[in-house]
Amino acid sequence: MAFRMARVGELKEGSYAIINDEPSQIVQIQKSKPGKHGSAKFRCTAISLFDGRKQSFVSSVDGTVQVPMVDKRSGQIVSMGPSSFQLMDMETYDIRDVSLPTDEEIASKLAAGKEVEYWIIMDRVKIQRIKN
Repeated sequence: MAFRMARVGELKEGSYAIINDEPSQIVQIQKSKPGKHGSAKFRCTAISLFDGRKQSFVSSVDGTVQVPMVDKRSGQIVSMGPSSFQLMDMETYDIRDVSLPTDEEIASKLAAGKEVEYWIIMDRVKIQRIKN
């Protein structure tokens, strides 16, 4: 399973949620008090973990939301191609093909032999940082 369910009221700034089918990190939260005939509302702004788009989410505090499971791992780049690279996991030695990241700063520093910290989120790979 690539996600778990959580109560909307438990989310905090910096936590993760799946918004519009995209794993995102919450950067701003607003909670309104319950009205005379309704429940408290939760509004948040989040940034997509993969493409950096800003997204909004509105729900009642009592609602539920999907929270992605983030698997943090270490790997080494085996080979580079024009639009992808091969990444070997340092624990399991599994090799997977990964598309180049949209973040130009990270993409420009990738090279064969480099060690990276990467996250697996919903069967997608995000290069978090380059180790050496």
